[in-house]
Amino acid sequence: MLYAGDHIAWTIGDTFRVLRGGIQRVSGVQSRIALHPIIAVRGAVPSRAWRHTPSLSNPKLFARDRMVCAYCGGRFRFEELTREHIVPVSRGGQDAWMNCITACRGCNGRKGNRLPEEAHMSLLYLPYVPSLHEDMILRGRRIVADQMDFLLASVPRSSRLYT
Repeated sequence: MLYAGDHIAWTIGDTFRVLRGGIQRVSGVQSRIALHPIIAVRGAVPSRAWRHTPSLSNPKLFARDRMVCAYCGGRFRFEELTREHIVPVSRGGQDAWMNCITACRGCNGRKGNRLPEEAHMSLLYLPYVPSLHEDMILRGRRIVADQMDFLLASVPRSSRLYT
């Protein structure tokens, strides 16, 4: 729809698919639209899109933290990990990016309903809120190489997605 309506400002990357349409009666030319992996749409981007905090989910949290327990540093499979609240929800902690880290089941059970200091456990890394571009990567959808290069160019070098 964007291509047909001439709403594309520019594209990046090689054509990855060509859509073919009907044949024009007068000229005999078949219509075609070449799709690119990255497109810029004409018009303004709503500023609220850039201020939006990505939704928190276990798959995105575990991907942000590289499947590594924040307490013991072990790398685990998805099924062996839990969402750990640094300040427990029962003690006023929020279910938000800045209060959640990845923990293995053993460490999460050991910490229990305490603060890390109370459990004599320290964090190996700190939580952070992913940027819009990091969130696109964390969603785990298929991203072609051109798109990944574009997204990573906008991700802060300090991001765990680089390590």
